[in-house]
Amino acid sequence: MMRAPAFWTGDGGGIMPLLLSPIAAVYAAATARRMRRPGWRAPVPVICCGNATAGGAGKTTVALDLGQRLANRGVAVHYLLRGYGGRLKGPVRVDPAVHTTVDVGDEALLLAAERPAWVSGDRGAGAQAAVASGAQAIVMDDGLQNPTLEKDLSLLVIDGSYGFGNGRIIPAGPLREPVLAAARRAQAAVLIGEDETGALGQLPPMMPVLRARLVPGPEASMLAGQPVLAFCGIANPRKFFATLQEAGAVLAGRQAYADHYPYDEGDLRDLVAEAESLRAILVTTRKDFVRVPPTFRARVTVVTVALAWEEPARIEALLDPLAARVPSPA
Repeated sequence: MMRAPAFWTGDGGGIMPLLLSPIAAVYAAATARRMRRPGWRAPVPVICCGNATAGGAGKTTVALDLGQRLANRGVAVHYLLRGYGGRLKGPVRVDPAVHTTVDVGDEALLLAAERPAWVSGDRGAGAQAAVASGAQAIVMDDGLQNPTLEKDLSLLVIDGSYGFGNGRIIPAGPLREPVLAAARRAQAAVLIGEDETGALGQLPPMMPVLRARLVPGPEASMLAGQPVLAFCGIANPRKFFATLQEAGAVLAGRQAYADHYPYDEGDLRDLVAEAESLRAILVTTRKDFVRVPPTFRARVTVVTVALAWEEPARIEALLDPLAARVPSPA
């Protein structure tokens, strides 16, 4: 997996974004043309947790939160995603006892640990398979730029510390499409963390914005005052390191890898050796843990994160009309 180019952040200056702008224009036109295609309309509510940029913005965390909220209402929720990094094109139901990250990617295993999850490049076909298996609602992790499935509620997820990068389209920047194009297909934005880049100023003026922050899971309290060696291969490693510090852990060392990095035994031997030399606890994220070779998992502590909504009633209000039309079990 490759790291995002350094010029994707900042104000978009420099020669590379300019040189790549013709390709970016072709990419944007292709996305706009693709999005004009009609998609399948599912007989159950479909919620999309998407973003405008390549890489993570917190979509999986939002999807997990929404899935739990619907489950709390008695809704049989199934997750649907592409399965980035996996070889299976689907539709296939993820089985954590059988599939690996090589098969379905890391997010799919993370979601499937909570409730049924499907990977499918064609989201419409994946949704049909989910409905046939009893899904009363579908929560999509990503897919805002996939037209094969009609959405009932789309949320534009924004990482407050990264925003929209340099504001340019791939490959000149991280945007999959212009911000306004993505925002017009969403009913609300979800800002995770503080708006450090002025991203909210690029949204339509009347667009509802729901604010949330990442909070460490209960196991993080065991790390308070303890030296840790933190490692992760996620889009924004700073968020994980900040979460550990919020929990009171002492960062004796940190190692950031490329997003979705496929750890091998050599990587873990080096990390274990470094942790021992620092007399530190080796810790990582739940998403990274599924990519750790099984023989080393007993040596690694997982720290989870959850969303803390500034106004939980607002996200529940968005779910109300969808939950009201969930079909009864066959």
